Amino acid sequence: MNKRTLGKNGLEVSALGYGCMGLSSAYGPPVPRQDGVKIIRTAFERGVTFFDTAEAYGPFANEELVGEALASIRDRVVIATKFGFDIDPKTGQRSGGLNSRPEHIREVVEAMLKRLKSDSIDLLYQHRVDPAVPIEDVAGTVKELITAGKVKHFGLSEAGARTIRRAHGVQAVTAVQSEYSLWTRDVEQNGVLAVCEELGIGFVPFSPLGAGFLTGKIDTNTSFDPTDFCNISPRFTPEARAANQAVVDLLKSIAESKGGTPAQVALAWLLEQKPWIVPIPGTTKPHRLEENLGAVNIHLKTEDLRDINVAISKIDVHGLRLPEAVLKMSER
Repeated sequence: MNKRTLGKNGLEVSALGYGCMGLSSAYGPPVPRQDGVKIIRTAFERGVTFFDTAEAYGPFANEELVGEALASIRDRVVIATKFGFDIDPKTGQRSGGLNSRPEHIREVVEAMLKRLKSDSIDLLYQHRVDPAVPIEDVAGTVKELITAGKVKHFGLSEAGARTIRRAHGVQAVTAVQSEYSLWTRDVEQNGVLAVCEELGIGFVPFSPLGAGFLTGKIDTNTSFDPTDFCNISPRFTPEARAANQAVVDLLKSIAESKGGTPAQVALAWLLEQKPWIVPIPGTTKPHRLEENLGAVNIHLKTEDLRDINVAISKIDVHGLRLPEAVLKMSER
């Protein structure tokens, strides 16, 4: 697989990463441990070198899984993880709030290193901006951890353009992670992509397949596991799914002309936006992993991209991208 570089400090990763969250949380029951290890290793064997996790996924279980799966090839992969929620690093007890106090960050990183079976964290994101802690204090703390050799690169997740700029002034931001896909394009309008380009920061889209909807495998008849996040997502109500089918229909028509699938077209579209964009699709199914990685072989021409933009601009996407309570933790 081709490589891409995140940030100006030369963090080289595979053009497509692998989002590990769904192996442990959010989209149904956790997969059996051995199956999770196997699909992570399969992704590596197929050329993926960039793996995304967080202490909040589980909590802790996902980092432990990633650490186990990648321990024997640790020097050949890039692991990104995240801090920022108020989670007790010893018990996993969550308060429901945020916590980016410097002392908490330092304690959390020590626990992360043990779970990941690693001497350092390649890319450490603040998971959500904590309004109670100045971003300069957060960036300064991560800078100290980088100097100490415990962290290599600093990232931000769901941060606004002004916060990114302030953080970057203290410690170079290597990557920003936010939701971005054909049906979620906020970062094009709110200045986030623009500030990343200006400052030389990589961008990592999460949910590049719209939590699975853009694959074309979800419709109004789809039922979700009781623990699946889609049950509380405004964009996945039966009414919203019916209205949003127009996005999938567009992807299907393009996929037919390209000899691919809707998922592959959705990922190829993201790859064509900027050379410093690295999507991190996740899946629990080996055949879906193969499908996603096939996106690197779908080539969209300038006229294809123009036609897609014209067509998508005529579609009114229904439903907020996340529940309002979750969105309140994201800078817009």
